[in-house]
Amino acid sequence: MTGREEIDAVIGMITEQAASLHTKAPSILALPLYAGLSTEQQLYVFEPAPDKTRKVIVSTNIAEASVTIDGIVYVIDCGFVKLRAFNPRTGVETLTVTPVSKASAVQRAGRAGRTKTGKCYRLYTEAAYRSLREATVPEIQRSNLASTILQLKALGIDNVLRFDFLTPPPSELVIRGLELLYSLGALDDYAKLTRPLGTRMAELSVEPMMAKVLLSASLHGCLSEALSIAAMVSLQGAVWFHHNGEKKSTETVRRKFAAAEGDHLTLLNVYQAFVTKGRKESRWCKDNYLNYKSMTRAVSIRGQLKRHLERFEINVDESLTAQQTQGRTDQIRKCLTAGYFSYAARMQPDGSFRAVTGDAVLHAHPSSVLFNRKADWVIFNEILETGNKTFIRDITKIDKSWLLDGTLSTYYGLR
Repeated sequence: MTGREEIDAVIGMITEQAASLHTKAPSILALPLYAGLSTEQQLYVFEPAPDKTRKVIVSTNIAEASVTIDGIVYVIDCGFVKLRAFNPRTGVETLTVTPVSKASAVQRAGRAGRTKTGKCYRLYTEAAYRSLREATVPEIQRSNLASTILQLKALGIDNVLRFDFLTPPPSELVIRGLELLYSLGALDDYAKLTRPLGTRMAELSVEPMMAKVLLSASLHGCLSEALSIAAMVSLQGAVWFHHNGEKKSTETVRRKFAAAEGDHLTLLNVYQAFVTKGRKESRWCKDNYLNYKSMTRAVSIRGQLKRHLERFEINVDESLTAQQTQGRTDQIRKCLTAGYFSYAARMQPDGSFRAVTGDAVLHAHPSSVLFNRKADWVIFNEILETGNKTFIRDITKIDKSWLLDGTLSTYYGLR
């Protein structure tokens, strides 16, 4: 399946149908497999099925190539996959459901019968298969190239338009990447890497927008908090895990960490609570539906980023207490705006959002603390297209005047 929501829905339907099977029929054990699960839950799929039980694994494309599970005989291919795609006209990267390529379809079929004779059932016609692309569009031709251009500039390759790419990206993507880097202050009027900001942004192992947030955080007096937020955002949503049938209790626990200002400050609250209470107790994470492995990884990522900043002779004044953070919420949000100004949106009267660049109608993701909440202006990290709706994730309330503040960016002045 394409994502967690679809997997949870399918598992619910399988469990419901399994209850109506004949008493003599083998029972069915339906198991999910996707990146957001805890390590313990992911390992369930590798365990042998109990006697008189058929194991059904509903997975994302993580099972297409990354994982091999013994005993899989039948594969059902839905024919779709979620891919990241960058729209140069709106300047926004989306996670979109698209048909698989022929190469991916063959790879999925290869999962069937690796240890014994198997069969793959494709939920699309042979004519539909013949109409598929031969291979998935290379990532460089559908991604935001700001990071790639920044690295090329750091390597001394100034004329990126003439660079000999294996698969050349569309010129629109290159131009948009250059424009964003210029707005972030990484490039000067001659498209040369600025010093020290541009060179430092190239050295940090995060996307340029988050790099700008980290490098401007000391000016806003919130460097410690910005490091924690950057580490949590890098987990790409793998912070929480979910148990079937425990949706209400999960939401109740999440409210303990929720910040009225939005998701970034909520993630900061989660990190601070983990460091002070849950770092030595995996049980605390389990009780709070937090992925212990992901949280430990966030601590490691934060340490790496901190060492990078210390190499730049930027001192990190640690202040991992909720009381100190509460007095800095405006500084933190203003600092986030300095990096994510191009991912801004305004709430409409019907509760939806409209991006500042482009006219796409956006909705707060159900997992966001700002879902069904009022927020005049927001910034966000990611757009996710599911069904007929386009959702935004990792949302934070901001003040409109910050977008027009020339000290943060000249992006909207340029446009």
